[in-house]
Amino acid sequence: MTQPRSKRLRTRGWVLACLTALVAALGLTPANTPPVAAATARPATVPAAPVGSTATEAPKGEATAAAGRLSPTPHGFASLAGGTTGGAGGEVVTVTDQASLAKYAAADGRYIIRIKGTIDVEPFGSEIEVTSDKTLVGVGTLGEIVHGELHLNPGTRNVIIRNLTIRDSYVEGDWDGKTQDFDGIQMDSVDHVWIDHNRLTHMGDGLLDIRKDSQYVTVSYNRFDHHNKAFGIGWTDNVTTQITIDHNWFNGTKQRNPSADNCAYAHLYNNYLSAQVDDGDPVWSYGNWARGRTEMVIENSYYADVQHPYQADETAELVQRGSILKRTFGRHDARGEAFDPRDFYDYRLDRAAAVPALVKRFSGPQRAIGTQTVLNVPADYPTVQAAVDAVPEGNDGEVTLRIAPGSYREQVRIPASKPHLALRGTGDDRSHTRIVHDTPAEYGGSSGSATVLIAADDVTADNLTFVNDFDEAAHDLDGEQALAMKTTGDRIVFENTAFEGNQDTLMTNSPDLRSLSRVYVHDSSVEGDVDFLYGRATTVFDDCVIKALSRGSSSNNGYITAASTWKENPYGFLITDSRIVSDAPAGTFHLGRPWHPGGEPDAIGQVLIRDTELPAAIKDSPWTDMSGFPWQEARFTEYRNYGPGATVTADRPQMSADEAARHTVTDYLAGPDGWAPHR
Repeated sequence: MTQPRSKRLRTRGWVLACLTALVAALGLTPANTPPVAAATARPATVPAAPVGSTATEAPKGEATAAAGRLSPTPHGFASLAGGTTGGAGGEVVTVTDQASLAKYAAADGRYIIRIKGTIDVEPFGSEIEVTSDKTLVGVGTLGEIVHGELHLNPGTRNVIIRNLTIRDSYVEGDWDGKTQDFDGIQMDSVDHVWIDHNRLTHMGDGLLDIRKDSQYVTVSYNRFDHHNKAFGIGWTDNVTTQITIDHNWFNGTKQRNPSADNCAYAHLYNNYLSAQVDDGDPVWSYGNWARGRTEMVIENSYYADVQHPYQADETAELVQRGSILKRTFGRHDARGEAFDPRDFYDYRLDRAAAVPALVKRFSGPQRAIGTQTVLNVPADYPTVQAAVDAVPEGNDGEVTLRIAPGSYREQVRIPASKPHLALRGTGDDRSHTRIVHDTPAEYGGSSGSATVLIAADDVTADNLTFVNDFDEAAHDLDGEQALAMKTTGDRIVFENTAFEGNQDTLMTNSPDLRSLSRVYVHDSSVEGDVDFLYGRATTVFDDCVIKALSRGSSSNNGYITAASTWKENPYGFLITDSRIVSDAPAGTFHLGRPWHPGGEPDAIGQVLIRDTELPAAIKDSPWTDMSGFPWQEARFTEYRNYGPGATVTADRPQMSADEAARHTVTDYLAGPDGWAPHR
């Protein structure tokens, strides 16, 4: 007799209370908490609901953002009881051959394993063992495992498998998979697994087998096609498994779409079953089957040309609501009350009518997955440098370091071998996430002093503050270099960032005098007193606030720029559409001076300050000599500046309108590759 829903919920609550007390008594951590206890409580927050989602059905015509469909965070049951993070916190590696894949997939510890290109597994049908705390992700749409199986042994936990094509271990003539057990993905007695955006096709036995009391599993946005036995769950007498199955496309498959045997909770929604194999089998051609004592809920799915679209054993419970059926026949079972998925997690239902189009577009491998990796600081990596260290040498994908609000007292080094990085503060303001250190240049020069050193190309930083808070007075020093940031890479972008220091706050340089390095600083602030914008890189300060700090002098409080541009480079520093502010007395600050490192005569600084507000602190003769090199031999000009410090004198060269038309942000940054980060 089916127990009334209210009684069952009370019973579950009593079990939860008992298990919670047991957990507390035993001192168990989330990693070893009995899964049943955690599953029966709905989380206080919704982990990884798609972007812009709610717990209700989407209004007619509403489009779900693609970003939500490609979320790097699991949803459903895989998000509960501590969640599924895969290899987060570990090293990122890229593999292109079977030996490397097998090495890292079976290694101890956490790894994010990017699979690039096709890996042909030998011998035919061999298993590749995947151990705990791993993320396997295909790079774009080309990551493939051919003729082989991914296998998770009993006790494996916390695994993510995404964006792969796993194909072609089928043995000719063995349609029922009785000759060889060559599955696509097989797991026994595992917990916390997310299978997402894969294509599984034409394997020797099951495409996906989730077996023997596996728990906390989500299977989403996959394609199962060209096969007999698609997706089986169970092989156990225990009623244990909790599984979410959503937005999958079963196309040209015969059975197990899925077959769910003795699942405690099986939640299926927004799946698309189409073009079922028609071989005249009256029993073993079917869609969804709740077997044994499974409790199954099906919502807003779409069935086309399917025999027995959903069925349940007499011992099972199956609730179906909101689905669309086209040209289906056979069993359409509904029995019992099953469960309410929202007792466990929130989720978004797409309209059933929209499911075919959505699933066709978003299921299977996607170009945007695997090319972009997200590393979280400090959730996954304790320091910013630890996250940088996890990035592979020769990195060829976009890696984002999401840095939570806080003050990180460390020096960060991004070597030239790790390009394509983005550092992003996640606070509400750039001041909320600060990378701070206090090293002067006497300890290793500019590179040793810098709080952050970026030697790689194609690096961006956003919503962050970089600080060198070395205290000269406390060390009885005066005029000591202490860099907040040094760059030598090309195509560097700082957006909504702040740089705080005194002397030499921000150095934008290049690997050598003749190399082109470009830096774009936008909507940011820089403060300092002596030469605090300096170096030989082509650098644009666009819509920035530049604060010239007083040193307490009544005559000379410092220099804003010290450019060392190579003589054949027409573009050095451009400060445009910005504000220079100062707390120094009137007429005590220089706009700049020419820096010739080591007396290099070919370092002839170029600086243009245009369309910028200048404070009264700027001298009437704002350019000055440096180390015996006269400022008149440098390339220092202004154009259309304004404010109390924007007087025009004989010592302030003004650029003509014709020249200014050739000295725009685009001109400075374009280079030979047409780089245009400002557009």
